[in-house]
Order: sequence, then structure tokens, then C-alpha cells
Amino acid sequence: MSQEHKIYKPKPISGFPEWLPEYRAIELQWMDKLRAVFESYGFCSIETPSVEEVDALLAKGGDTEKEIYTLHRLQADAHEDKEARLALHFDLTVPLARYVAQHYNDLVFPFKRYQIQKSWRGERPQKGRFREFYQCDIDVINLDNLPLHFDAELPAVLFEAYQALHIPPVELHISNRKIVVGYLQGLGVKDVSFVTRELDKLDKLGVEKVTKILADSFGGNSALAKRCIDIVQTKWIEEAFTMLQNHPPSSLNQPSLEFNNLPILGPRANDLCMQGIAELKFVIANLSHLPKGSVIANPGIIRGLDYYTGTVVEVRFKGKPMAIGGGGRYDDLAGSFINQKLPGIGVSIGLTRLFSMLLDDGYIKPGPKSPTQILVVLPEEARRGEAATTANTLRNRGYNVELFHSDSKLKRQLAYAERKGIPYVWFPPFKDGQPHEVKNMLSGKQIHADPEKWAMKGTSR
Repeated sequence: MSQEHKIYKPKPISGFPEWLPEYRAIELQWMDKLRAVFESYGFCSIETPSVEEVDALLAKGGDTEKEIYTLHRLQADAHEDKEARLALHFDLTVPLARYVAQHYNDLVFPFKRYQIQKSWRGERPQKGRFREFYQCDIDVINLDNLPLHFDAELPAVLFEAYQALHIPPVELHISNRKIVVGYLQGLGVKDVSFVTRELDKLDKLGVEKVTKILADSFGGNSALAKRCIDIVQTKWIEEAFTMLQNHPPSSLNQPSLEFNNLPILGPRANDLCMQGIAELKFVIANLSHLPKGSVIANPGIIRGLDYYTGTVVEVRFKGKPMAIGGGGRYDDLAGSFINQKLPGIGVSIGLTRLFSMLLDDGYIKPGPKSPTQILVVLPEEARRGEAATTANTLRNRGYNVELFHSDSKLKRQLAYAERKGIPYVWFPPFKDGQPHEVKNMLSGKQIHADPEKWAMKGTSR
């Protein structure tokens, strides 16, 4: 008696996106454009494993422990450790830190790298947030000291990368964490890290809620909470740096604007705060070559991660509050892995998030369903050898060529080419002595052609 064949009905897994071929083609084009921009500035590509040791991830992971996917075999042997040793990386920063420490003696510093890989986070899926996603990171790391000009170079590279994708206009929002941290220290705030993390949530939670959270942490001191928020809410720094961008100083090392007597800072501007302002002035001045209005000095950009220590940047669509990329400077990338001071600056594009967002908005139009440029018709099974030789000739000349898979009616073969968006159909001789012909599927024009000499329109092959 035969057993009934069970069918598993597949369903989408929440938070793990997959695209149809016509959209995957566009995503791959994006990656090619980003690679071209990064390599034009001298960044090299690396790829690290999808997994890292759990201890390595926890060494730099902060509060992301609950989001880490660990790896277990479904049927582990009895002698194997019950605790997970490997886990999928949740970003590309920890793998980079481990990579630099492990290959320290073989790398040339400053080490400039880019990485386009998937990451995994066990968070609740929602619009724009995924459990599996492509991240695109670029970083510069150096020994002991990283020159400040890299703080301007990376935002410029990031801006050019977004322009290369031909998406709606973006703007760079730039600040320096030293400004806010120094200001909070001047106010006498004890737990500066907690306050900066809460200030970073202003766009999401709103002023009223963040004020209450801070006031409660200060024992009900709402006046102090308000002063903490003042530094990121006021427009003084944005207006001042807009002036600097419109009237760049003749010497970038001696900016023309002075900020020593700003009312918002007053006596609370300690040395760290003023150092942050000086660094921000230098960065903004070195970005004056970007289009007017594309760089905004915004003290509200904090980037909640504590490992950022200086310049911080976010990329936003013009006039919209949501970040679509960003990063900043850090003093100690690999301190948990090697006893060396390795400061750096890095920026990141959430590639899947950005792609999904523009896809949902209808901005991304589908590409071809297939990379095939020419479909070679199979006249009949007996002539398969000649048709295959024709396909190989065209393929060897650099074209993407498909030979139709079966001896079918010509109408069906043409319909196949039309459905896949293949631009040309090649007809090898249907009978001895007949010429080759090629049909342009868009115009419908069909001509005699030599597979050794014919060139697709717009190419010189």
C-alpha cells in the first residue's frame, strides 16, 4: 500500500527578504556601483565568515546579546558542548575588529577596507527592519593616530556612493560627540552614556517622553533634563556652520568663525566640548566642495553607540528625519582583541533597508528578468550541434547567450524570449545553405548576420 506523498506548502519567513530576478538584478547593479565608488578612493574589499565566536561578538556587542543567532546542529553528538560556540554576526564592525587583530602583522596602515555582506539580527521584523540584510561598510583604521581629514573623506565617499545609485537627493547630517559629551559633563551629568542614548531617541520618542525619562533619572530634576535637550534642539550650531559652508575660510586650519562665547554653551562648554567644535569646523570646511545644502551641522546626531568618540554622521533623504546610513569615529576598534591602539572611522549603508524602502515606494523599476542578451533558436533536434556552435561563438565574443532548451515550435521560442525580456533572437540556418539571421525584439527588425562579426547595437564586439 503506497503512502500518500506529503506536500510542504512554502511560506515567506518574516524578516528574511528575497527578490524576484528583475529586482535582484537592480540590487546587484547597486553593489557594482558602490564597489566602483569605494575602489576609486583606494578602499580594498574583504569578506569575513558569516559566523564569529560568540565570545568575540559579545566582546563588542553591547546590548545586542538578545539579537544574536547562535549555531547548533539539529542532532548534536552527546559529547559536543551544549553551549553555542559560534553565532551569525549581527554587523560588520565586530568581524572587522577581529580581522584587523588577527591579520595585524600583514596589513598596511592606514587600512582602508569596504565590505558588502549579509548580517543577521534576531529582532522583531517590521517595515525597514529585517532579520537578514545586506550591510555595506567602509572604514579607515590606523595605528595610534588617525588624521582628522579622514573624518571629512568618508562622509564625502558616502555622499558620492548614494549619488551613484541615482536615488532621491540625500543630505549629510554631521556633528561631533565631544560637543554633547563635553556639554553634559559641564552640566554635572554623572551617567553621560545613558543620557546620550536617550537623546539619540528624540526623533523616535519625542521631546516630552525623553524629558520625562531624563528627569526621572535625575531624581525629578526636569530643569536639568531640559538643559540636556537644549544642546541638541537649538539651531545655533546648524546656522553657524551653514555660514561656514557658504563662506569657507581661506585656511582650513584656521576657520574664520569663533564659538567661544555661544550663549547656549556659556560656562558649561568645557575643553572637550570646544575640541569637538573645532573638529567639526574642520570637517565642515573640508566638505565645502559638496553641493550647497547637502551638508548640515546637526548637534542632534549622536549615534547612540558609546564606541563613537568624535565625528558622527547620518545620511537622510532631503527634508526627512529617518537615517538611511551613517557612522562615525571610534578610538579603539580592536582593543578587545589586541593590545594596540587602533583608532578609525567607519560609515555604513543599510543596503537591504534602503532597497526595500524605495521598492515599496515604487521608485525602483524592475530590471531584466534574465541577463541573457541573445537567445539562439533551436531549429530542430538534428541541428542542435550547429545551434550550439553558434551560441558558443557569440558567447566567446562576450555576449550572454542562451540556447533554447527543446525542439519546440518557433512561436513558443519567440514567446520565451519575449517573456524574459531577451533583446535579440538568433536564427541559425534552418536548412543547409541558408544564412544566419538575428531579430531585434524591440523593433521587430530582422536581418542577415554573421556570428563572427555581428555587433549588438551600442557595443563594439
